[in-house]
Amino acid sequence: MIRVLIADDQELVRAGLAALLNLEGDIEVVAQLASGEGCADAVREHGVDVALLDIEMPGMDGIAATEALAGLCKVLIVTTFGRAGYLQRAMEAGAAGFMVKDAPSEQLAEAIRKVAAGGNAVDPGLAAEALVAGINPLTERERDILRIAISGASVKHIAGELYLSPGTVRNHLSSAIGKTATANRTEAARVAQAKGWL
Repeated sequence: MIRVLIADDQELVRAGLAALLNLEGDIEVVAQLASGEGCADAVREHGVDVALLDIEMPGMDGIAATEALAGLCKVLIVTTFGRAGYLQRAMEAGAAGFMVKDAPSEQLAEAIRKVAAGGNAVDPGLAAEALVAGINPLTERERDILRIAISGASVKHIAGELYLSPGTVRNHLSSAIGKTATANRTEAARVAQAKGWL
């Protein structure tokens, strides 16, 4: 029996996935959470083999939760947001698979089996898109700055949030604007978010 944890902030999606997966003879959903927070404890408590994680959740997101589960269980990202950047970040964080939520339930069950057996399961269309898109060109610091800039925050505010000088923030923003081929920091942040780089 493959013991599965589901972390998704949408209760209906979480319950639906659990109901579908519990119909499989060799898969049992043993834990459900609304955030990545608490995943590591739940994995230990329930002897989870595979964690199904959404990416965008309040509190701890799926990427951070994947990193927290390193060495504890296999991780399969199941998300609405099929973005090449998310795929790359998830795999770098240690995920063994990446599926979009509109995949057929049989395909998801098969991906769980594959991941539980030590393999990788990645949506083929998204994998091809990720190859075409190339790697995320933004540095970690540029991503931090753009996450704050997306709300329209001023350079001074961003500098205060990240304990940087305004000049350093401007340099990173200039670099990010160039890498995203945009005209300003808000556009750069939106492009980076749309590509799944943030």
